[in-house]
Amino acid sequence: MRSRGMVRVVAAAAVVAASVAAGGCTVQGAGQDGGRRSPVHVELPHSAPPPKPSSPSSPADDKPEPAPLDMLVPGDTGRDVRELQARLRQVAWLFDGPTGSYDDLTEQAVKGFQGKRGLPRTGRVDTVTWRRLLAMTHAPGKWELYLMGGQPAAAPDPRCLTGRVLCISKSSRTLRWMIDGRTVSTMSVRFGSQYTPTREGVFHVYWKSRHHVSTLYDSPMPYAMFFSGGQAVHYSYDFAARGYAGGSHGCVNVRDEAAISALFAQVRDGDKVVVYR
Repeated sequence: MRSRGMVRVVAAAAVVAASVAAGGCTVQGAGQDGGRRSPVHVELPHSAPPPKPSSPSSPADDKPEPAPLDMLVPGDTGRDVRELQARLRQVAWLFDGPTGSYDDLTEQAVKGFQGKRGLPRTGRVDTVTWRRLLAMTHAPGKWELYLMGGQPAAAPDPRCLTGRVLCISKSSRTLRWMIDGRTVSTMSVRFGSQYTPTREGVFHVYWKSRHHVSTLYDSPMPYAMFFSGGQAVHYSYDFAARGYAGGSHGCVNVRDEAAISALFAQVRDGDKVVVYR
């Protein structure tokens, strides 16, 4: 027969066990060696609310969108700038040919393009501006990229590798000024038309005329360096204004006046001229 004390202990133990099961607690006990046993997990009652997922608009996740990164900015140069200019020409925001230099005209064209589409008029090409421009244009070909010159110069002809040489490539439409195989300067050039082609071969400068005017066509030929009959390397106002939309009467035209002015000062009578494909 059990004593009243024993009955109270048994009853108390039953109450504790019932309360643990109802509360969903984790029960941990000690093993015989005094170490900790793995916890026993008790499922939550069905009436308990499920854990609340974090809200997309919670303070931890409510971060501002990163600012668009600048890809091209005024003052940059190179092939990427040339592509930017070619694409701006396609959408009629830039009318000068690609030069490869992010100048003030390019900056104004970018601002116009941005403002028309509700973008900040920064004049700098960020990722948003560039994606919008890509969606509206096609990848420019070589002709579009080098419409106004600046095309990479072709490898020098072997005949250009010794002495002082005006090394002129028809394929790349460039002139290299070379001394003993070293390129001193490079500039874009334009040649004669189909019916008045520029002669090919090896020649020599036989006469320089700073303020020359053509007696045959009554047109100015400043910084003229004659190498074959009436054909000369000279500055062309038409080439500077129209690019490759025009052509010469056989001369080698240069559109960069500063470049040909420096070249004219260095070239001497008797220097070699090589015109090749």
